Amino acid sequence: MEFCPECGSRLTLKKVQVGEDFEVVLACSKCDYKKQGPGKVGPKVNERINNTKKSVTVISKEDQKMNTLPTLKVECPKCGNNLVYVWQVQTRGGDESSTQFMRCTKCGHTFREYT
Repeated sequence: MEFCPECGSRLTLKKVQVGEDFEVVLACSKCDYKKQGPGKVGPKVNERINNTKKSVTVISKEDQKMNTLPTLKVECPKCGNNLVYVWQVQTRGGDESSTQFMRCTKCGHTFREYT
């Protein structure tokens, strides 16, 4: 995995047509920086390159302040408050249950429960 020297974003593979052949470069999606990739490849490379993107959902500090997460009556192990925000994330394999995260509404302590 390589990162853009200009903005720090992750570089991804991108197919560029050069005549009848295709060339693969490492490209930044934010600032259009490009770096020479592995070289010339066949026309089927597009199928493999375009299917490598995965999305990740992260709850930012700003989103946490909005208080839109559901709440549960669970005791915080740090301060004893009885109300927590709750959300679930699939942290392990798809065939295993998700992990339930909780954040205290009073002190902000985050803890988890494996369901």
